[in-house]
Amino acid sequence: MTRIKQQFDLTGKVAIVTGASKGIGESIARGLAEYGAKVIVSSRKQDAVDQVAATFKRDGLEATGIACHVGDAAQLQNLVDKTVELYGGVDILVNNAATNPVFAPLVYGTAEVFDKIMNVNVKACMLLANLCHPIMEKRGGGSIINIASVEGMKPSMGLGMYSVSKAALMMLTQSQAKEWGSDGIRSNAICPGLIQTKFSSALWQNEAILKQVVDHLPSGRMAQPDEMAGLALFLASSASAYCTGGVYTADGGHMIA
Repeated sequence: MTRIKQQFDLTGKVAIVTGASKGIGESIARGLAEYGAKVIVSSRKQDAVDQVAATFKRDGLEATGIACHVGDAAQLQNLVDKTVELYGGVDILVNNAATNPVFAPLVYGTAEVFDKIMNVNVKACMLLANLCHPIMEKRGGGSIINIASVEGMKPSMGLGMYSVSKAALMMLTQSQAKEWGSDGIRSNAICPGLIQTKFSSALWQNEAILKQVVDHLPSGRMAQPDEMAGLALFLASSASAYCTGGVYTADGGHMIA
């Protein structure tokens, strides 16, 4: 293996990917596994993560499904404990699980919905990273990748509470990077644009909204989940050893349109 290519090699590394039963999370989990990582595929339902892990294994990849509702602190602890029990540690954490139960103006927001969004999209990411921190530190370092959104940088109508949560996640990323750099732990954020997933279906299944979005993008299209995997692989690997506290857009040019 050549010197530069070797930087992307994740052989011997252990990765946890939340929200990995479909969409962006599944694509990132597969990408990490294809480059040698032992991957924990995590999402709320055990049968869903078992199915994804089985698909990976049929392709000769190392993966295990562990169910976890990230809004439950006890389940977060169980996720980390089981990962350590199975694979001996954690080197890479991809906080991908997220929720957005409403598509409506802020004025219709309730305390209950706001709390749910913040608990899953921000608090869970902090708590899970905190659980992984001492394990990563003991292993000589690690990489945290928080999946934020361009909505946290430039809000759209109807997604206000979601935008607030993703803006907070970017600041959490930078705070982790600043506090944990001396421990050898890097933290970076990926901000996808419109990706064709079940999560974003309320947008792209509406022809008027989709046309409005696509027409203003320099790329002229929405993306597929696999198009997020390469950037995550870079940030997980030693190829990005000097990258921490970064916020990387993968948005087809949304932020410059």
